[in-house]
Amino acid sequence: MVSNIKQLLVQAEAAHNAADWSSLIQYLQQLILGAGSEHPEIVKNREYLLKLTLSMLEMGDFQQRWEITKVLTNLGNIAIPPLVEILEDEDAEEELRWYAARTLGEFKHPEAIASIVELLKNDRDEELKAIAATALGQMGTVAIASLTELLLDENTRLLAVRSLCCIRQPETITPLLSVVQDPQAAIRAAAIEALSSFHDERVPPVLLKALDDTAATVRRAALLGLGFRPDLHQALDLITRLQPKLYDFNLDVRCAAAVTLSRIGSDDAAKHLFDLLISPQTPITLQLETIRALSWVGTLSSLEYLQEALNQSTSETVWQEIVTVLGRVQKSQLTTPATEILLQILRCLSCGTLPERRASLRSRSVSQTDAPRTLTHHPATEISSIKSAIALSLGQLGEMQAIEPLISLLGDSNASVRLHAIAALKNLDGEATHQQLQQLANNDAITPDLKQGIAIALAEW
Repeated sequence: MVSNIKQLLVQAEAAHNAADWSSLIQYLQQLILGAGSEHPEIVKNREYLLKLTLSMLEMGDFQQRWEITKVLTNLGNIAIPPLVEILEDEDAEEELRWYAARTLGEFKHPEAIASIVELLKNDRDEELKAIAATALGQMGTVAIASLTELLLDENTRLLAVRSLCCIRQPETITPLLSVVQDPQAAIRAAAIEALSSFHDERVPPVLLKALDDTAATVRRAALLGLGFRPDLHQALDLITRLQPKLYDFNLDVRCAAAVTLSRIGSDDAAKHLFDLLISPQTPITLQLETIRALSWVGTLSSLEYLQEALNQSTSETVWQEIVTVLGRVQKSQLTTPATEILLQILRCLSCGTLPERRASLRSRSVSQTDAPRTLTHHPATEISSIKSAIALSLGQLGEMQAIEPLISLLGDSNASVRLHAIAALKNLDGEATHQQLQQLANNDAITPDLKQGIAIALAEW
């Protein structure tokens, strides 16, 4: 082992003298990462190895510098003073100082912390300061005291908050609470976002108050934070507090309110989302977010609202999104109702009927009230992209009752619709579907187009 290390040392020196940086990296990695930084022969030559490693850091390209930082951290605290010197040298190459800051963040040592804090206080390079703040945050709890001190200076407060956000430890709650009413909106928003990670009794009142902040970024952060606490929705009367935010002046805030209501997952939340969806004043971006939110609510009533919106809307974009999200339903008790909604659209292709709007998807009984009423077919059935999306969604839901309607799509004039139908059929019971297709292939009563589509499907099987 000793002779091997000595040989590697000789090879490393030769590579350094020849400016062969790629080979030098390999030798240093074998010496320090492979042999172990505490090996007696490594300890004896640590100063020399540090010199070689620093030369590599100064002379290497971006990738080589990235790799050599791992070697530096394994050399131990001996690497801190020269890295601090690089960091403090304002005339040094910017990328070199970037790597010095990043590497110092790995040490979690008081000297490293002090140097980064000093840079945050005095350096004028905003990009370097952002990198240093991230490095400080990665040090974890050992850096909290220094970061708390930086909160006192308005010039370093935002960077300190962002660093605290990276730590995600309960010890950061108190310093973060101290800046939730800071004059700078960016600081308030960052603090609110970080505090949202903690299930601490001091946090919910702060989030509720921030719902009425003058800055949209803060209101949005508070909304998303409350979305992580659906367990408190009754105690805090969250639905009542959140519903007005669906009509906020800021679109991002409105979208965040929709997402948060979906996480509560109640029928009341679904009703508010539906009202927003069908409002003529709701922009299309928010409509799409609301459709997704309704699907995330994950209740039978939320599917019924999607069904009614599908029937009421005149927007092709809305139809497409509803059909798409229905295919993503995952709760086993909801896949059948979701399939039924999609199949009702397809039935219009052949029978020209639609069920009564808001007809219940719950346990149906054969009665006059549940019987279909004669209507012109849903206009969505005229659009090939939507028919393709219906086929895709039916395949994702995997309900066997979709086999015959999907087979009927094989006779569609659009090739994309036929291909999506074939793909969906393959997702169902392959053997049963194949047998049914073979039987229909010999049936002269079907249309030529359907017969041709079945032949293509069988060839694809």
